[in-house]
Amino acid sequence: MSDWLVLVIAMAAACAVVLTITLFSSRRITPDVDTSETPDVIEYMTMMIGVVYAIVLGLAIAGVWEGRGAAQADVQQEAQALHEISQRVQVYPAEVRDRTRADVDAYVSYVVHTEWSHMAKHGDLTDEGTEKLEKIRRDVTDYHPASDFEAQAYQPVIDQVGAVDAARTARGQGAGATMPGVVWFGLIIGALVTVGLIFTMQIRRSWRELLLAGLFSALIAFLLFLIWDFDAPFGRGISATAGPFMDLFPGIG
Repeated sequence: MSDWLVLVIAMAAACAVVLTITLFSSRRITPDVDTSETPDVIEYMTMMIGVVYAIVLGLAIAGVWEGRGAAQADVQQEAQALHEISQRVQVYPAEVRDRTRADVDAYVSYVVHTEWSHMAKHGDLTDEGTEKLEKIRRDVTDYHPASDFEAQAYQPVIDQVGAVDAARTARGQGAGATMPGVVWFGLIIGALVTVGLIFTMQIRRSWRELLLAGLFSALIAFLLFLIWDFDAPFGRGISATAGPFMDLFPGIG
C-alpha cells in the first residue's frame, strides 16, 4: 500500500471518528443544558495541553528530520570516499588500479541494487556488503608502493577506505527506526487527549464547528504520519536516496 494512501486513509478516519462522536454526543444533550459557556478552567487546561503537545510534536518532527538529513549525509560521504579511492589509484600499476576500481564498482552496484532494499525491509546492513568492502581494503593495503610518487598516494587512499568504513557503519546505525517506542506511546496518547479535548469545549453541530474539528483531527493525523514517514530514513516515502552513488558512479545504473 502506498504511503500517501495510508496518509489519506488516516486523515479520513480521524475526521470520521471525531465528526461521528460529535454528532452522536450532540443528540444526547437535553434541551435544558446551557451550552453557551465553557468553564474557564477547561479553556485554560485545553490551551496548556495543546501548547505542550504542539511543542512535543515539533521536537519529534525536528528529530526525525535531522536523522533523515544525517542519513543522507552519510550516504554522500560514503559515495565521495569511494569515488576518491577510484580516482587516487590512478598512479598505481594497471593491474592494481583496474582490480581496485572493479571492486569499488562491484561494491557500489551491490549497495544500490541489493543492500538498499535490504536496509529498507530489515533495518540493517548485509554481510556480503561488508565482505565487498573488506575486499577493497585488501586491494589497497596489500599493495606496496614501488616509488615515492605511489607512496605519496598510498596513505590518502588508506584514509579514504577508513572514511568509507565509518560512513557505512553510520549508514547501518541509521537504517532502522530512530524514534523509541515510549515516544510513540506519548505521541499517540497525546493525540487522543488533544483531540478528545475538543468535546470539552461544548462543540455542536454547526458546519463551522464541524469543519474546524475535522481539520484539527486531520492535521494531527498528518503530523503523526509525517513523523512515522521520516522515522525510517531509508525505508519509506520521504527517505534518503542512493543518488550520490548514482551521480558519482553513473556506469552502475
